[in-house]
Amino acid sequence: MGKRTQRMEEKRRKKHRLSLFLMVLSIFVLIGGAGYLIYTVSLLNNIENNLRLIGSIILIFVCLILFILSIKTYKKHKNVKLAFIIILMLLIGLGGAFVGYNIDKVYSTLDDVSDTSGYKTYSSSLVTLSTNDVSSISKIGDAAIGMINDESSVDGYQIPNEIMDEESLSNEIKEYGNYIEMIDSLYKGDIKYIFLPTNYSVMFGSMEGYENIKDKTKVIYTKKKKLKDKESAVSSKGKSIDSPFTVLLMGVDSETEGIKGSSFNGDSLMLITFNPKTLGATILSIPRDSYVPIACFTNKKKNKITHAAWQGEGCMIKTIQNLLDVNIDYYVKINFKGAVSLVDALGGVEIDVPYSLCEQNSDRKWGNSTVYISKGLQTLDGEQALAYSRNRHANPNMCPKEWANYTSNDFIRGQHQQEVVTALLNKFKSIKNLNTVYKLLDTISNNMVTNMSTDQILSLYNVFKDIASKTDKDTEIADVLGIQRLYLNGYSAMIVDYGGSNLNLYNYVLYDESVKAVSNAMKENLGLKPTKVIKSFSFDVNTPYEKEVIGKNLSGKKSLTLVPSFVGQTLSYAQSWCSSHGISVSVNGGNGYVLSQSVPAGANVEDVRSITLTAGGVNKNTEKKETPKKNEDDAKECGKNATYSSSSKKCVCDSGYKEDSSGNCEAEKTDSEPIETGSDTSLETP
Repeated sequence: MGKRTQRMEEKRRKKHRLSLFLMVLSIFVLIGGAGYLIYTVSLLNNIENNLRLIGSIILIFVCLILFILSIKTYKKHKNVKLAFIIILMLLIGLGGAFVGYNIDKVYSTLDDVSDTSGYKTYSSSLVTLSTNDVSSISKIGDAAIGMINDESSVDGYQIPNEIMDEESLSNEIKEYGNYIEMIDSLYKGDIKYIFLPTNYSVMFGSMEGYENIKDKTKVIYTKKKKLKDKESAVSSKGKSIDSPFTVLLMGVDSETEGIKGSSFNGDSLMLITFNPKTLGATILSIPRDSYVPIACFTNKKKNKITHAAWQGEGCMIKTIQNLLDVNIDYYVKINFKGAVSLVDALGGVEIDVPYSLCEQNSDRKWGNSTVYISKGLQTLDGEQALAYSRNRHANPNMCPKEWANYTSNDFIRGQHQQEVVTALLNKFKSIKNLNTVYKLLDTISNNMVTNMSTDQILSLYNVFKDIASKTDKDTEIADVLGIQRLYLNGYSAMIVDYGGSNLNLYNYVLYDESVKAVSNAMKENLGLKPTKVIKSFSFDVNTPYEKEVIGKNLSGKKSLTLVPSFVGQTLSYAQSWCSSHGISVSVNGGNGYVLSQSVPAGANVEDVRSITLTAGGVNKNTEKKETPKKNEDDAKECGKNATYSSSSKKCVCDSGYKEDSSGNCEAEKTDSEPIETGSDTSLETP
């Protein structure tokens, strides 16, 4: 009996120890899970502040109650009740840990996307032709190396010189005024090695004549360096998202995923203003070829706006701010590679495609990689959505006839991009799968960067909450937002990039009136200018109403002046033209015709300070002296006291003479002069 009692007591002690272990474990799980949840919830600034505070207090109170109950129940050996409390503590603890993990994942992703440091990673590479067998910097020998002469360029001059020092290279350096001139020398074989920004294939691959630069060249050495971006756009610290704000969406080209701290071609530019108080928005697609002053170029030299991205997002933002006279509070930089993954993670986007088309894939490849999109309402996958957003002209050389039978341009492409953005917004509201959320977070983390702080991103919750309260499953977000489309009107021009690439490139020159109208519309939505009230409105019930696209129908004076070709013109004409446009002239040779000019025809006069003209030969305005003719068909010379008139095409008598019956010019009779006669005194019959 004693042994049985002893065994029972031992069994009871084991159960007691097990209960103690489980209770202690559940307490740790409860405290850990609940504490982790409370910590992650505390990170969510500007999101349901009162609810988070009340929820945290309640959770702490529940945890405290369960802790006390578990101790009392354990001491009273109420195992069944204790088991229930332990299970409850485990569920709350594990549930808190799960929710906290997901909140932490979202916060970490947003924190990773947020980049307010102002630092940028610069990268420079030593490049040679792909036909060159050399593949290592240590084997280039004593061949000359090309480098641009701009000492302020980090990836074009500063890093290359650091590479020269680090690798103990004593090669001759041949300096060039610009990258294109240097690449041309490489192509021609005038030089074997050149230093270029590492993303050169993206920078120049879209330029005419350099589409195959990636295949024609190869990189044999690369160096990266992280520096403070001197043109960095500072985040609007402290600015509340509850106030009207502007955000610049930049779609950028990259050969791989991951764009943080780097700069790429600004292939797509969309400026949005949003007023949280009115839910009003304006959306403007900026043509990538817009010819505007670039903020970080010397003397703010005009160029394609897409080239501002070469100097980083700060340069792009300042350029657009100067153009439109509005402050840009935030930017969001999205890698096109990531856009593909983003759309796929959402299960595609629904787009009503206006015509069948084909386009390169995300790797800019044709052939078997060509992306085809059929006309009609359909769900586009990531590659198709990107191709639809990128396409701006038919390509009959790469696409079959039925896929190239349409007309498009940069503006239509901008409209397509707006359609895709709107479709993405509508897909976000229907996310229900946690795996989809994880995919989105991973994609966003790798392919999106913004200068918003993490807290500012989180404060967008209140905006989305307001929008969501006004929508249902059958209502699209675009219908809730008062979106006003804007349009920059202009005209096409071929302009020589004088002092830059020196290439004759297509540019889109904006009309000042259109730019001003767009700027005013943005300022009105931001509350910076009073909104114009439409006092009268008419419509036809049989005609669908179309909202005005501000800026689209405005034109004006074409202010662009290009240097003409003076070759074949007189030197005096060329000098006069240059003088009237503030250009100093140096002359080589003699007078007469202009034989050549140092500044190419097609350069913007704003970029030209001086020009050298080479002249020689006979001035075409000085006619070759010919023997005057009596008339066009008469080869006889004009007689004495007569001169050939080019206006009347005949010989005319000089002043003081008149034509006689024989066609000769004789002196006119005056009152003081006697009439000359012949051998007798009678007058000759006329």
